[in-house]
Amino acid sequence: MRDHPIPTVTEALQYRAIGVVRGIYKPEKPDQITRGILLTLDGAEIQAVVLGRVMTLMQRHLAMDKPHLWVVYPRSREAGALHLQIAGIWEPSTLDKSSGSNAESNNATESLDSKDQLPEGDDYFSVRGELVFTKPENNDFIIKVRQKQRSDRTRPVPFKLQIKGELTLEKLRHFLCLEVRRKGQELHLESFEVIGPMPTRAGKRHRDKSGNFRR
Repeated sequence: MRDHPIPTVTEALQYRAIGVVRGIYKPEKPDQITRGILLTLDGAEIQAVVLGRVMTLMQRHLAMDKPHLWVVYPRSREAGALHLQIAGIWEPSTLDKSSGSNAESNNATESLDSKDQLPEGDDYFSVRGELVFTKPENNDFIIKVRQKQRSDRTRPVPFKLQIKGELTLEKLRHFLCLEVRRKGQELHLESFEVIGPMPTRAGKRHRDKSGNFRR
């Protein structure tokens, strides 16, 4: 098992948007668990869908009336409303028990429970992508995230993620690595790193600051 639910970056321009949210997942219908609401510890009700590979784990090993630390992909469907795709769970104590390890003593239980905590804490997100819009005076910006090519060699349409925070106009069209935190239905910037300007496609021209075209 990995020691962290968010994989290590392997490429400088590697896109991603992934995080962890602790809460109770409540399906819309008892017989249909793929859509529902994630009720977080701070009282937010976030629309969520469950990706296929997590369903078996939910049905066989999880107490669904208790909060868990879910590994999620965030989406911005509308202003002020976060949407989450549940891709996994970070709960080594539960997964160790389900694989047959013995954790009956109090000390063992405490040790396993400590594994369920991440250094970054709950509601942490790692976002990597292109800054395509920023309005520093309103504390708003948008990151465009491209997704991996599918097995049939088609590529999903990129999505845009709305984040609260101040980024200057000079950073537009640059690739950024950001650490953000969920607060209610919003993602808030905590820190960022500019990886570099976005590469231009061959033959495509852009206007410079003076309004002239350049390659």
